[in-house]
This record gives sequence, C-alpha cells and structure tokens, in this order.
Amino acid sequence: MKKINKTVLALAATFIVAAPMLASADTLYRQLQLGMSGADVSSLQTFLAQDSTIYPQGLVTGYFGGLTKSAVSNFQSRNGIQTAGRVGPATLPVINAQMSFGMGGGTSITGGRAPLISGINISMNGNTPTISWSTDEASKGVLYYSTSPIVAVERGILVDVAGPSIMMDTSFRNVQNITIPNLASNTTYYYMIHTTDQDGNVSVTWPTTFQTSN
Repeated sequence: MKKINKTVLALAATFIVAAPMLASADTLYRQLQLGMSGADVSSLQTFLAQDSTIYPQGLVTGYFGGLTKSAVSNFQSRNGIQTAGRVGPATLPVINAQMSFGMGGGTSITGGRAPLISGINISMNGNTPTISWSTDEASKGVLYYSTSPIVAVERGILVDVAGPSIMMDTSFRNVQNITIPNLASNTTYYYMIHTTDQDGNVSVTWPTTFQTSN
C-alpha cells in the first residue's frame, strides 16, 4: 500500500449526502445518457418519477430522451452534483444509494459491467481505522479520506477526486483492506472508495463518514 499526501486531480463538484428518496430494489450498473434504452433506463425513470419535483412527467418508456435528461439534471442539482444531465460515474453511486441503500455503482469503459462494491466495514483500533470491502470481480482499490467533504467530478466515463490523502492497494483482488494509521482523535473523517477492474471499468462509493475516538 502507498500513501500520498497531496491534492489529487481536479476540483469541481462537492458530493452532498442527502436524505434518501423512496427505495427501489434495482441497481444501475452502467453509465446512462441521451439516446440509450433498456430495462435499466426504465428503472431509472421509475425511481426519478417517485418525486414529481424532479420528474413531473413521470414517463417510464425505457428510452433516455430529453425529459429523462432534464429529470437527471434536476436530481443532480438536488444532490449537489454537476448538472450534466447524464448518469455518469459520480452520479451512479448517489442514485444507487438512494434506490437501494447500497454503496455500489460504476461505469463501463469496455462495455462490460463495472465492479459492484459491497460489504463495506470499518473496524476502529483507537484512531486507526481499517476499512474493508468486497467486489464481485478482482479489482484494485483507492481510499480517499479527508476532514472536509470529498470533492469529485465526472470526466467522461471516469471520476476525478480531490482530497488531502489517499491510501491505495494496487493488487487486483475481490476483498480489500486498507488501514489508515494515526488519525486525529475525536474527528469526523469523510471517505470514498474507488475501484478499477482489470478492464479499466470504474466504480466509486457515495462519500460517507466515520468518527475517531477521544
């Protein structure tokens, strides 16, 4: 594992952890944008239609048209995400978290499915947390952490993240554990997991927090 103490990539949009909307059992596994169609587009539309202030038309057609693009922009604005009108890798984990209370989400570079992140667990030893998670395929992981909200932006099919520190595990594996030593006591830390499979498909989690002890 390697620790880097410097700002990573470009600043652009701050994730805001909002209260979940009504839940759905569906999970989205790919990037969605104007002109696409499929059952996952229908799932997206069904989810967005639960809030008439986001998707007042409420049409579930399975086709990602102009109305769906507008609804996605409304969702992004509501959740503090850059309003691109497309479901990219920064938007996917937020939608998935609100659809199913899960943490997984991703986008495909090769056309295959991005790795699904699950089983996230934090084990505290004093002020040294160990964060572990699983993926449904071998992936390498990066853990971003900061005392300030995590900042990220969608860049095409990738995600740029900025923060003061990261820990990484460059080995491809299905279960990963990353330990962050000697954090400040009695402090709230924000963290975000970023995984990449062997084909370059990316998944990230919805940023959340943990608290160190006195």
